[in-house]
Amino acid sequence: MYTTFLGFKEKPFNLTPDPRYLFLSRYHKEALDHLLYAINERKGFVAITGGIGAGKTTLCRTLLSYLKPSTKSALIFNSFVSDRELLETVMQEFGLGVKPFSGGKKEYIDAINSFLLKNFSRGGNAVLIIDEAQNLSPGTLEQIRMLSNLETEKEKLIQIVLAGQTELKELLAIPSLRQLDERITVRYELRPLDRSDVKGYVEHRVGVGGGGGNVRFARGALKEIYQYSHGNPRRINAVCDRALLVAYVKGKQTVSRGMVRDSVDDFRSNIMVDPLLTGRSRRGLDFVTVLMVFLIMAAGLAGWNFRNHFADLLLGEHEIAAVMPKFTSHMPPRPQREQTTIFLDEKTSLAGLYQLYKDAAGEVSLEAGIGHLTLVSFMVDPEYYVMFKKPFRLVLSDPLPASSGSPRYLLICKVTKKGGTVLDAGGDERSVSREFLLKHWGRHVSWFYPTSSEPRDSVRARSALDVFEVQKVLNKLGYLVNPTGAYDKSTVLEVAKFQKDFGLVVDGIVGARTGSLLYQMTD
Repeated sequence: MYTTFLGFKEKPFNLTPDPRYLFLSRYHKEALDHLLYAINERKGFVAITGGIGAGKTTLCRTLLSYLKPSTKSALIFNSFVSDRELLETVMQEFGLGVKPFSGGKKEYIDAINSFLLKNFSRGGNAVLIIDEAQNLSPGTLEQIRMLSNLETEKEKLIQIVLAGQTELKELLAIPSLRQLDERITVRYELRPLDRSDVKGYVEHRVGVGGGGGNVRFARGALKEIYQYSHGNPRRINAVCDRALLVAYVKGKQTVSRGMVRDSVDDFRSNIMVDPLLTGRSRRGLDFVTVLMVFLIMAAGLAGWNFRNHFADLLLGEHEIAAVMPKFTSHMPPRPQREQTTIFLDEKTSLAGLYQLYKDAAGEVSLEAGIGHLTLVSFMVDPEYYVMFKKPFRLVLSDPLPASSGSPRYLLICKVTKKGGTVLDAGGDERSVSREFLLKHWGRHVSWFYPTSSEPRDSVRARSALDVFEVQKVLNKLGYLVNPTGAYDKSTVLEVAKFQKDFGLVVDGIVGARTGSLLYQMTD
């Protein structure tokens, strides 16, 4: 959308691992040097680890262009494979094809060994690169160790690179993999970009994308990008792409700090980076503090007659912006106070959640194509609530004193940039701030999920979303999926990443719980 207006040939901050866009920061340069040293010196095993979005996949793709012409390479991205599937994939990557062997794995190993010996006799080398290696099973890792036994008396016939998240180190440390761990002679931990690297990273990608001198990121914008991303390349890409869109909408060639802040508000980690209040709302904090001090002083002067109202404020049952009682000598009690509370009991919150679902779904019969509704519950950290698109119910972090220990709920109709809209006991919508939600967040959330009564195939695994919709949602959330409608290997891998990020069972299949979470994040 913004490429033509801003003078780009292509979007410079795509999340795809394009080697052209690799910015060789100090850490990425060191990681590449470690890899080339281990391969050229035939060290056998090398492990590269780093956090999610640190640039490991792009580094692996870039490595291929640095290899000597005599080096044969095999690059494996789908790590959810068995030991036999691994051998088949290695043969395919080395151009050997997959013969219909009737025997066991030995025939695969013999074929690979024969290829490696011929390659070595011609003065060649071979490297096997496995990305997302933290997802490999111990059995598959043991099979990889057996591959490393293919060697001459002096030289390793194959060099094996294991690239994965930091969990890979924990996996290799288990006792059953001690022999493999001891064979890893070269290791490197890929760190995020330094603050000083962010400017070079952004300018490098803008230049590769064809932006030239037309687009500029202000100094304040770069500071805000680092504050949000903490140097993580994937997060930098996500926020920069959104900021360029904001610049396009405003008809500007310069990305300002305010544009970046607006972009940050749309992402899942805006609460984590900005837990309660950022610098923008600091002035608001000072105002609220002064206001509270004034109210407390007024309450002391007015006497004990008004202590109940201030208790309500401290409990958060009413927002500060509510109309304050007049200072009269006789204050009549407010009628039906419980009926207008936003802290709901089990029955009221469940009935309200169902009504919100019906209002959104329209008059659609549950028997016609939907099947039935399921109330799903998840443990969700507060930084992810901004990704929710459907009404949901939140258990309060602590029960109210008047509730006798029974759980109380907030019924969130929709998420807003400033917080959210909740439904009170009287059925009225009321706005609450982000700080208010954080204060009362109890992690247990639930919503209604429509499941189909029609049978689904094994790929869709009973998901209410078809493959294309799943891919679109994952793509929008920042996962590297192209919406093709085919449940291919890259989709399996990215579904598995999504599952791991949100604490689900990692199997690469969109089952009931994975589908219900994707449904919640779908417009």
